Amino acid sequence: MLAKNRDEHNRWRNITVGFRVSPEENELLNRAVALSGLPKQEYCYRKCMNRDVIVQGNPRVYKALKNELAAVLQELQRIEAGGGVNDELLNTIELIADILGGLKEESE
Repeated sequence: MLAKNRDEHNRWRNITVGFRVSPEENELLNRAVALSGLPKQEYCYRKCMNRDVIVQGNPRVYKALKNELAAVLQELQRIEAGGGVNDELLNTIELIADILGGLKEESE
């Protein structure tokens, strides 16, 4: 048995659960997973079980934050040029703010 097939209580994870999402939802999910630094399976499991997703700062998380902030900046520049604000952008900004706030608390 591989260690990745067991949870933190040494229970064997042998059941597969799947669900369908739209392309837009998939993009949002992938964005949240990248910002969390967790594998997609662990992120989805924690969210489905209403558990906290605690972000541990590492180079992968910082790179994801940098990329998302660059995308947010680009979107904000588009808005300044006369476009509208969409809910996905606001959700992304809120997610980034939560993660950065948590990383700040962790470093103190």
